[in-house]
Amino acid sequence: MALIVQKYGGTSVANPERIRNVARRVARYKAMGHQVVVVVSAMSGETNRLIALAKEIMPDPDPRELDVMLSTGEQVTIGMTALALSELGIKAKSYTGSQVRILTDDAHTKARILDIDQHNLKKDLDDGYVCVVAGFQGVDANGNITTLGRGGSDTTGVALAAALGADECQIYTDVDGVYTTDPRVVPEARRLEKITFEEMLELASQGSKVLQIRSVEFAGKYKVKLRVLSSFEEEGDGTLITFEENEENMEDPIISGIAFNRDEAKVTVAGVPDKPGIAYQILGPVADANIDVDMIIQNVGADGTTDFTFTVHKNEMNKALSILRDKVQGHIQAREISGDDKIAKVSVVGVGMRSHVGIASQMFRTLAEEGINIQMISTSEIKIAVVIEEKYMELAVRVLHKAFALDDA
Repeated sequence: MALIVQKYGGTSVANPERIRNVARRVARYKAMGHQVVVVVSAMSGETNRLIALAKEIMPDPDPRELDVMLSTGEQVTIGMTALALSELGIKAKSYTGSQVRILTDDAHTKARILDIDQHNLKKDLDDGYVCVVAGFQGVDANGNITTLGRGGSDTTGVALAAALGADECQIYTDVDGVYTTDPRVVPEARRLEKITFEEMLELASQGSKVLQIRSVEFAGKYKVKLRVLSSFEEEGDGTLITFEENEENMEDPIISGIAFNRDEAKVTVAGVPDKPGIAYQILGPVADANIDVDMIIQNVGADGTTDFTFTVHKNEMNKALSILRDKVQGHIQAREISGDDKIAKVSVVGVGMRSHVGIASQMFRTLAEEGINIQMISTSEIKIAVVIEEKYMELAVRVLHKAFALDDA
């Protein structure tokens, strides 16, 4: 007998029939003798509907009241899922985040989990119940309802698995695992049987949309075994995300996957004096505005000036540009400030890079042969990321996928 936490996303619970499918799947695990905790998202499209309703009343809704509204989406789904299980003759009980007592900080709409009281869940599991828990939500120390931000149900599932000491956390979604890259871009992409947390974290941070990055961080920190599965297929083992690197099999591919992200923009501050403290003077005001900076590159010119370039989310480019022009340009005597939102980031990821040389040169040569210019480069121990023109993104992903033999079965 194992304790399993299963998380089902919005598309998996999009209507009553799909909720019945979830109940039937849970029933099969229960019949095997397992204890099961089910975490569900709001029905597909419901969170967006609630946000739109709030904005009809107030264009920039108060975060506390918005959380009160958004939390109702999951409340409907947990009730329906518990009813569907009861209809199958299975004892089930639904819990909101506050009923479990998923304690978070007070950062409304993007709260972080601080602690989980697992007492009630453990008692009900021991009494033979399936516990159905609302994802995406919690409660702060003052009893206010909070939500965890987009993709927060993944984090709820992993956090519950960690708190309960679950044997496995299964994330059910509309794909049947983690692929070498997006099959919509490269039809030859393969499903991976397993991948390390480090690789999954890099893929998620570089643009892969399979798992929310905070959930992967949480799983890696608490050593929770994650498995990504399809909620629309009865069979299949999905992809196991594990903290154990397989060092025995020398035939394992060097590169596990290729991620891409078209949601970034490039900001360049040109003609900056080349002296200490300039980077802080540029990025300080940007950070103060809560704008996340990703890649950074600095070039030294022959005339004692430098060009400083960094990337931000595409939606925040204009905000970053106005901050730099209003608060920074005159202060540091920069010649010009410009932005470019027609870029994309493409990354190759794999723990095998630690023990193999020539990965970067192979990547750069492959792109050069297609006439694709590299604008920025960023590396880590298991990742190489490049910024290129957006129009070349899909071509770059396809040729790199082939160059690193990821098409091969």
